[in-house]
Amino acid sequence: MKPITRDELLDLAAYERVREQFLRSVIERKKPRYVELGPHMTALFENRETVLLQVQEMLRTERITQEKAIAHELETYNALVPGDRELSVTLFVEYQERDERERMLAALAGLERQFSLRVGDELLPATPDPRATDPERTMAVHYLKFPLSERALGVLRAASAPIALEVAHAAYSASAPLPAGTLQSLRDDFS
Repeated sequence: MKPITRDELLDLAAYERVREQFLRSVIERKKPRYVELGPHMTALFENRETVLLQVQEMLRTERITQEKAIAHELETYNALVPGDRELSVTLFVEYQERDERERMLAALAGLERQFSLRVGDELLPATPDPRATDPERTMAVHYLKFPLSERALGVLRAASAPIALEVAHAAYSASAPLPAGTLQSLRDDFS
């Protein structure tokens, strides 16, 4: 997928005019892209549309109008746009109680290196965001990329084998088969 370009972004006034409809539309298309990974993690498979929404919302929320600041937001969020043969995931670690969350973020140190995608019998490790490393604790949000082998991409396109998102950490382990709606949404990204 190509990165989002400056000319695709609406100025604040133009975005306000279409925001409600755009937001509703993208949120509806995002629904099948969420996958629960056990009781305390949720993954969102990103694409250009989900990232465009994030950029527009950030510009709106922060009232960003300076070109240098807009360029910074584009650079930051374009890192979430998947490449031609990869999947991109925003992973949320979710513990409601503050004390438990703080304890688990420390217990889950190194979590970002423990994710993989199982495509049939092939295990594809995630590439974590290199900025997200702290040996003492993990973060509540992770940005992961899953480079797809030619074989894995073929399996995804043909729906010829199960695909599952997995995490294998000493403090948290889970596997989530990708539902049919998620797989269809991902296939649509590659059509």
